[in-house]
Amino acid sequence: MKLFSPIALLAAALLLSAPIHAAMPEQPTLKITTLDGKPYDLAAQRGRWVIVNYWATWCVPCITEMPDISRFVTAHKDKVSAIGLAYEDSDKADVQAFLKKHPVSYPIAQVTLDMKLADFDEPRGLPTTYLISPDGKVAKRVVGPVTEASLGEAIGIAKVAGK
Repeated sequence: MKLFSPIALLAAALLLSAPIHAAMPEQPTLKITTLDGKPYDLAAQRGRWVIVNYWATWCVPCITEMPDISRFVTAHKDKVSAIGLAYEDSDKADVQAFLKKHPVSYPIAQVTLDMKLADFDEPRGLPTTYLISPDGKVAKRVVGPVTEASLGEAIGIAKVAGK
């Protein structure tokens, strides 16, 4: 007597072997302390776009995109803010020393590999950027580097000619 077909067994095996990820909430929360000791609350940013950017000091594309994110946030500070999440197990002092050589115009917090954020999916690659709309909902996730132009396009802010 045949209980299960080979196809049903294969489907069950694939289903059981797939990683289990809780769905990221449509309107995530993020409360974290930045490297300078200040509290950061994503909910306090409502009414503006927020760039949530996972990066690491050893990630070349991350380092390349950081000046673009800084310039974009500075140029649109009335509409856009950002939070950088250093995703690595380096000492806090090492991340701070890195930021002295590569300063940014937005706050940075450190997220270690064993300190996952409840409402954000673990990045599958670095850099990973979430664009949070003014109503607090995830509008877009980008795996890979972003630029001023790609941020402006995604958010709907055209680059001003000559800048």
